[in-house]
Amino acid sequence: MTRVQNFLGDESGVTAIEYALIASLIAVFIIVAVQYVGTQVSTVFTEVGNSLK
Repeated sequence: MTRVQNFLGDESGVTAIEYALIASLIAVFIIVAVQYVGTQVSTVFTEVGNSLK
């Protein structure tokens, strides 16, 4: 009976899931930011390249 109570009271798995969700949200934010900045940098390099021709 105490093993069942210990199992039900254990919250370490919940904490791991919360950290995984936070890490995945941060990863999505970083991916979106890098794509946006990459597009902007590509545009700037294209403009500089065209002006040098």
